[in-house]
Amino acid sequence: MESYFRIGVITTTHGLKGEVKVYPTTEDPHRFEELEVCYLLDRGEYKPLTITGCRYFKNLVILGFKEIEDIDQAMLLKQKELYVDREHAIPLEEGEYYLVDVIGSTAVDEDGNVLGTMTDYLESAAQLIYIIHTEDGKDVLVPAVDEFIREVNVEEKRMVIHTIPGLF
Repeated sequence: MESYFRIGVITTTHGLKGEVKVYPTTEDPHRFEELEVCYLLDRGEYKPLTITGCRYFKNLVILGFKEIEDIDQAMLLKQKELYVDREHAIPLEEGEYYLVDVIGSTAVDEDGNVLGTMTDYLESAAQLIYIIHTEDGKDVLVPAVDEFIREVNVEEKRMVIHTIPGLF
C-alpha cells in the first residue's frame, strides 16, 4: 500500500517571502489548516516541509513553509506535488478506501472472469471513473457507482464489476 497521498500541486509563488499557491487535490481543502507537516516530492524523494501559514485565495491554498524563506527558493517548487503520510490522511468511514490502494486491482465480472486491471481513475463533474486496462490493450472507462462496482476488496486487490452489453 502507498505510504503517501497527494494533497496538492504547487502552481506558482505568492509574494516575496517564499509563500506558494497550491491547487488542492484533496476532498477537503481546509485540511491544510490542521497540518503541521506535508511532504514535497522532489526527484523521487519525499522531503518534509513545516507549514507556517495557511490561507485561501479563490480555489487555491496559499501556504508558507519554515524551510522556504524567499521567492527564489519558492520558484524552485513550481509544479511540484505535496503529499501527506498515511498517518495524517483523512480517516476513512466504514466501506470507504483510498483510491491509490485500489490501483492495480484485478477487475472481474460477477462470474469471476478477469476483465483487466484498474490502472487509474478520472474525476468527472458527475462521478469518479475507473480506468480498466484489458488484456487486449484497451482502456475501458467504468463509472465508480454501485450500479457497476459491486465490490472492492483492497486486501486482495480485486474488484467485481457488473457488466452490461457494450461496456467491455
